[in-house]
Amino acid sequence: MAYETVSGYCWPPSTVAGGEVACHLSSAGGRPVHLEVARIGAAREVVAEAHDVAVGDHPLPHDAVRNGCGWPEAHRIVVDPSWRSGFYEVRLEIDVDGRRRRDHAFFVVRPRVGRPTARALLVLSTNTWHAYNDVGGANLYTGATSVSLQRPLARGLLHKPAGPGRRVTVLHPPDHRMASHVGYLMLNHLTPWAGSAGWPDWEQPFVEWAEGEGYDLDVATNADLEDHPALLADHGGAGYRLVLSVGHDEYWSGPMRDTVEDFVARGGNAAFFSGNTSFWQVRLEEPTPAGPAATMVGYKAMLKRDPVFDTDRVGELTSIWSDHLIGRPENEMTGVSFARGGYHRIGKVVPEGSGGYTVHRPDHWLFDGAEVSYGDLLGHEATVVGYECDGCDFTVRHGLPHPTGEDGTPSDFEILGTAPAAHFTRTTAVRPPAPGEPSELEFIAARLFGTRDPAAAERIAHGHAVLGARTTPAGGEVVTSGSTDWAHGLAARHPKICQITRNVLDRLSAEAPSTS
Repeated sequence: MAYETVSGYCWPPSTVAGGEVACHLSSAGGRPVHLEVARIGAAREVVAEAHDVAVGDHPLPHDAVRNGCGWPEAHRIVVDPSWRSGFYEVRLEIDVDGRRRRDHAFFVVRPRVGRPTARALLVLSTNTWHAYNDVGGANLYTGATSVSLQRPLARGLLHKPAGPGRRVTVLHPPDHRMASHVGYLMLNHLTPWAGSAGWPDWEQPFVEWAEGEGYDLDVATNADLEDHPALLADHGGAGYRLVLSVGHDEYWSGPMRDTVEDFVARGGNAAFFSGNTSFWQVRLEEPTPAGPAATMVGYKAMLKRDPVFDTDRVGELTSIWSDHLIGRPENEMTGVSFARGGYHRIGKVVPEGSGGYTVHRPDHWLFDGAEVSYGDLLGHEATVVGYECDGCDFTVRHGLPHPTGEDGTPSDFEILGTAPAAHFTRTTAVRPPAPGEPSELEFIAARLFGTRDPAAAERIAHGHAVLGARTTPAGGEVVTSGSTDWAHGLAARHPKICQITRNVLDRLSAEAPSTS
């Protein structure tokens, strides 16, 4: 007998206080649904409930991956004007022969343009969630080139139970086959992609820690940076001081980058407590009557099939941002790139790495009060360096690393800490390439240098996670952790990681000095 459950999605995926969100649901056997809405912050705050919601049993269309589910609206959530900006979990439950079956949907209450309620805006990595979502049978990793945002998110992308293997990063001791993680996914009936993306992996622990420490955060989705770029406008000095990226923030559209880079160019601050950040370009297409685009386009390794390939729109090509055909490496924004990083403590890649950074410049303000010294290992107890890591090309002068700038990293970027990382090869890949297909290392080399010959691959074979910072010409500051797993140091209440994060939030979200 098939596993009978309930599933659904909310549209639009973000709204403002006083707005409305429709819940599109399907229930096995047409069973009535109990629906609970809760804001997730320092605590789980239930804000609304609905009992015995009538829901039909709707099939998953054969073309759901590309065209969405098209399920009818089953319930409408009216967002009270008092609801704070944040991530809102929609818990869905049905009764199957006395047993509760549960799944989750979500929406975001974003701030109103020009009316921030905090000094920092956290932008959730929702594009990445959708890139890994395999409801309907495919995602951007298994042959799809366009994915609908109007589908339920696969189990594990919005909620995860506790247990060994919850993190995709291999903790100690080494586990080359990642048996603990695979077993955890199977035990809990989660998608095999649940370790790579989703709210519970990184943003949830970051928000829980930050709000528990008394920091106020406004929240938006990736798409909101494209649909509402004025969120990061100055608004006469009443705008945000800091924009935050947390965890695995892999898929960025051109308008998203424009919004953030314009903000930084005007003196705004950015903190990327994330890895693999802005590695792939995507396009959001097919706007809906409710406003947001319904489809995310990403051809990735099939980039030659992208309609903009070999046209005057090649700058929109859905390849890696560092592709020589695009010429807009993400290093220019973040200081680092996955192309010069790779993996740490994943399967056979740096399998016995420390999980922490070697500190190079302990006198930097980032380390104030953290009591670190030159050469110390930082964060290894919580494995804050793990999974996907971003770095830059650098050389060593007088014993200290300095960026060469050849990959787009600004010359004034300061390398504060490093840890070794490497890309998957044919022998180290968790999911090995098919015969005739390039390894990840070879593919990235080809996109960077126009060739995947061994000499090109060797140029990026030895990467690093790079913790670093820079001050922009406009006086803003950009900080990057160069790893997806920084937030796990906060979840573990690692004292040095917590202190460094406080330093960043305090300094970068502080009110701008008056120029009068």
